[in-house]
Amino acid sequence: MNTLELNALYKSYGSHRALDNVSLSVPSGSRTVIVGPSGSGKTTLLRMIAGFEFPDSGRLSLNGQVLVDSTHEVPAHQRLIGYVPQDGALFPHMTIAANIGFGLSTKGSEKQQRIAELMDSVSLDAKMAERWPHELSGGQQQRVALARALAQQPRLMLLDEPFSALDTGLRAAMRKMVARLLEDAGVTTILVTHDQSEALSFADQLAVMRQGRLVQSGHPLDLYRYPGDEQTALFLGDAVVMPARIEAGWAHCDLGRIPVNNHRNNSAANIMLRPEQLQLVSVLPSDAEAAGCRAVVTDRDFSGNTCTLTVELQPLPGENAGRSLLVRSSGMYAPPAGSAVQVSTIGHAHVLGEA
Repeated sequence: MNTLELNALYKSYGSHRALDNVSLSVPSGSRTVIVGPSGSGKTTLLRMIAGFEFPDSGRLSLNGQVLVDSTHEVPAHQRLIGYVPQDGALFPHMTIAANIGFGLSTKGSEKQQRIAELMDSVSLDAKMAERWPHELSGGQQQRVALARALAQQPRLMLLDEPFSALDTGLRAAMRKMVARLLEDAGVTTILVTHDQSEALSFADQLAVMRQGRLVQSGHPLDLYRYPGDEQTALFLGDAVVMPARIEAGWAHCDLGRIPVNNHRNNSAANIMLRPEQLQLVSVLPSDAEAAGCRAVVTDRDFSGNTCTLTVELQPLPGENAGRSLLVRSSGMYAPPAGSAVQVSTIGHAHVLGEA
């Protein structure tokens, strides 16, 4: 069952088209991430779902209830949708308990018990209830904002880049905690972010936006492995893109003959490999028996457990220089710059389109 249905949404600000025919289905209980560069329309779309903005045309429904169409618009406060902004937007003049309990209809001990339950659900110590927002860390403030949103028992939770202000280690921990909490509560969630790794790890459905259009949606692994075009491929991570000729399930390219996920015959196309699909084996320059495509390591970017290498392939006949590729290797065992290596591939290359 789909909780949220977006159908042909359009939105313009003057001559600027912010949303251009956006349609998307969000399954019940899922975590959908809307990702895209700045100005792609993702925040406008999130605010439209929340009820802070309204489309010029299109239809939006939640659990079968029409929220927006050509005849009426349900205001934000009647939608029962939780919203956590980037900065948390806590009330600075209220204690943590008062922030979380804001909007609860219950009174007295029943209200205090509900606040305590919500604090426990987001792993906040009960002793923090009487503190003020400025006395909490960024991560703790985000937990308070989440608890306040959950207090309304929303039908849908919207998260607008809630982890972007946190440091790297805390961001990953908060992301896992929030994902687990919302899954346990059975709350359908939409997260907006421009962080590709955050999107891929949080989502079970990924929607990529560009210039106001929804260019591709699906399971994160499918989009990472089979992007619809080169721009999407490069936005979701490092990629090796090169021209090839496709023949009977094989690509003939600078890396030699490698399998592809398309069986077109005698077709010129661009193919894509992720850097982790390339493997390097050090060889001696004099080793004529080594099979595979020869290359030289020209640069290495060490980042602990992984190392990103730049390798230059052996020039093809008639060329002065070979193609440069990115290869991801183990940080401890990556060959040094200047090493002669043999390059081989793992799995299938993805055919992007005509070269």
